[in-house]
Amino acid sequence: MHLPQARSLLLLLLSGLLLAGCDSSGAGSSEERPRVMVRTTVVDGGNQVEPPLRFAGIVQARQRATLTFQVSGVLRERAVELGDQVEAGQLLARLYNPALAPARDSAQARLQELSTQLEQSERELRRSQQLFERNLVAEQTLEQVTAQRDSLRASTATAEAALAETSQMLAETELRAPFTGRIESLLLEKDEFVGAGQSVMRLSSPQGREVEVRLPAYLLLALNIGQELPVWSVQDRQQAPVTGRITEISQPGAGRGELHPVKVALPADTLEPGEPVEVGVALPAQDELRLPVLSVMRSSTGASVFRVTDGHAHRVPVTLLRLVGEQVVVSAAGDNGLEAGDQVVYAGMTRLADGDAVEVQP
Repeated sequence: MHLPQARSLLLLLLSGLLLAGCDSSGAGSSEERPRVMVRTTVVDGGNQVEPPLRFAGIVQARQRATLTFQVSGVLRERAVELGDQVEAGQLLARLYNPALAPARDSAQARLQELSTQLEQSERELRRSQQLFERNLVAEQTLEQVTAQRDSLRASTATAEAALAETSQMLAETELRAPFTGRIESLLLEKDEFVGAGQSVMRLSSPQGREVEVRLPAYLLLALNIGQELPVWSVQDRQQAPVTGRITEISQPGAGRGELHPVKVALPADTLEPGEPVEVGVALPAQDELRLPVLSVMRSSTGASVFRVTDGHAHRVPVTLLRLVGEQVVVSAAGDNGLEAGDQVVYAGMTRLADGDAVEVQP
C-alpha cells in the first residue's frame, strides 16, 4: 500500500472513532436559563378615597356692598367714619350738584302750569258738550276742544314723569345704608369730586361669613349645593377645621384652564373677615388600580409592568393616569389587563425579558 493511501485511511478511521464516541443524548439539549430573582407587590384596587385637596381663600362677610352715587357731584357731607356701626336707612353721605335742584323746581313749575291748563280745558269741554246738545255749536268745534284736552293730558303725564325723574336724581344725592352693618372701607374724602357710579365706601353685615374659592371644572361635577366641606385656618394650623356649607357653584365655562368660583358659608362666630383659610375638596371615590411607581417601565412602546403568573413574568401595557404619593394610578390596556390582586415586579426588572422564569424573593 502506498503512503498517501495509508494516510487517508487513517484519517477516516479517526473520524469514525470520534463520531462513535459522542453522546447522542447530550447533543440535542441545552442548559436552561437560570431564574431571575425579583421582588413583587400586589396591585391595589377598588374604591380609593384620597385626602381632600386644599384651596386657599379669604373669609368675607356674606352680605356686603360697595356703595355709589347714581349722579355726579362734590362730596359735601360724610356722616360716618371707618368702622362705624350703621342702621338700615341711615344717612351716610350727601352729594352736591348745583343743577339738580333747579331742574326739579323747573319740572314742578311746568307740571303746575300744564295742570292748570288741563283743568281749564276740561271745563271748556263740558261747556262745549252742553252747547252741542242744544245745537248751538258745530260738531267740528267740539272735536277741536276734545283734541286740545287730550293733548294737555299727554303733556301733563310727560311733565309728571319729568318731575319724578328730577326728584329721584335729587334724592340720589343722599347715600343711605341699604342694611345694618359696619363701614369697612372709605374710598373718598369730603369735598372730593365723585363721578356717577364711582365707589364711595364699603359696607358689610356682621351676620354671616363666607369664603370664595376657585376650582377647576372637573371638581365642580362632584359638588352640590348644601354639601359640607372642611375649612382650616391658615393662621392657626393646630386649630380643628370648621364645617362650611356650599351656597353657590358657578357653571363650567369653555375657557381652557379656567377656574370657577364656589362660595362656602361658614358657621357663626368661628372665623373673622379677612382671615386666610383653606377649603378642603375631596375627589370622588373611583374604582381604580394603584401600584408602586418603581414597578412601571417606560419604553418606546409606552408604559408597562411585569406581571408574575405561574413563576413567569409577562409584560402588560398600562396607561398612567396620575401620581398619588409614591403610587401611580393606572388603567390597564387590552383584554389581558391588570386586575386587583395581581403580582407585579418592582425590583429586578432590568434583567427581565417577557416570559422569563422568575423566583420571587420575600
